[in-house]
Amino acid sequence: MSRRLVVEADGGSRGNPGPAGYGALVRDADTGALLAERAESVGRATNNVAEYGGLVAGLQAVLTIDPTASVEVRMDSKLVVEQMSGRWQIKHPDMKKLAVQARDLARLIGSVRYTWIPRAQNSAADALANSAMDGKPVHRDLGVAPVEVEPQPDAPTEPPAPVVTTTTHLLRHGRTAHTPERRFSGSSDLDLSDLGRADAAAAAQAVAGLGIDVIVSSPLKRCRQTAGAVAEVLDQDIEVDRDLRELDFGGWEGLTAAEALAANPLAFRRWRTAPDVRPPGGESIVDVSTRVAAARTRILDRHAGKTVLLVTHVTPIKLMLAAGLGVGDEVVYKVFLEAASLSTVSWGSDGSSSVRLVNDTGHLRA
Repeated sequence: MSRRLVVEADGGSRGNPGPAGYGALVRDADTGALLAERAESVGRATNNVAEYGGLVAGLQAVLTIDPTASVEVRMDSKLVVEQMSGRWQIKHPDMKKLAVQARDLARLIGSVRYTWIPRAQNSAADALANSAMDGKPVHRDLGVAPVEVEPQPDAPTEPPAPVVTTTTHLLRHGRTAHTPERRFSGSSDLDLSDLGRADAAAAAQAVAGLGIDVIVSSPLKRCRQTAGAVAEVLDQDIEVDRDLRELDFGGWEGLTAAEALAANPLAFRRWRTAPDVRPPGGESIVDVSTRVAAARTRILDRHAGKTVLLVTHVTPIKLMLAAGLGVGDEVVYKVFLEAASLSTVSWGSDGSSSVRLVNDTGHLRA
């Protein structure tokens, strides 16, 4: 009987994307004995890319221990587990490369299967990933002292650069004709309703005292009209960023969830639980996450140190919050945002982030 090994792997990013690192360890499945540990920085990357790095490192460690082994890979990333199990597609180019590398490694091993575990059960790998992000890589095998990278004694040291903090206030647009029935608006270019214009006016008064330096809006009318109400109060111009537009619902545009379910039962159920599944002719959560991440990077670089108001939609705001929390895109299924609600995330130039407000609607009740 072949030896049974367990790989526990994880990765993290402080900023998503931001300074990132992975952790992986190998245990004997029968005795629980720790056989190897790995922790390494991957530079600036997303959580998911770092998680794939941990998977690759864990499989590489298995090859040095026993390539004939039967291996169970345990990770708290449902995305990686589902993609490596062949049930979800891989769109991100960096993740594709790492997935190919992991599959090539797996072919050299007796057998490999993937299991999702709750985050609380993956604390050892998570601790290694944090060690990597703290600048303390680890390469430890049974009976071998850990190898840690330390600065050379005579290496010149420079004082750390001051951390520049950029604050983003995330304002969802006001109500439209679709809002009362909760219809998918997506790429539909709707005007604000009368109630939505009142929402925008209330939001403009609410943000007037927040020290807004820059207003950036989605190109869709409901956001530009909401941003316009703010711009009039603040006497500022509006920048438009196309990557802040809402998820394109394709064939489900204008439908309610119940109507979309009736039209495409299997596709709708998969879309409600899998971030890489697209509505017919539309975009997936992962698609939107990729462009929102690009917008975030661009805005933070362009307006570093300023207070920026982003006027956008439900999905982009949820993905901004996910990045601020350092969690995966799956969090979009767990957050509810009202029309004209306000959320806030602060971003440090060192890759840190802090979610300070979520779904504030106090200004609408005033």
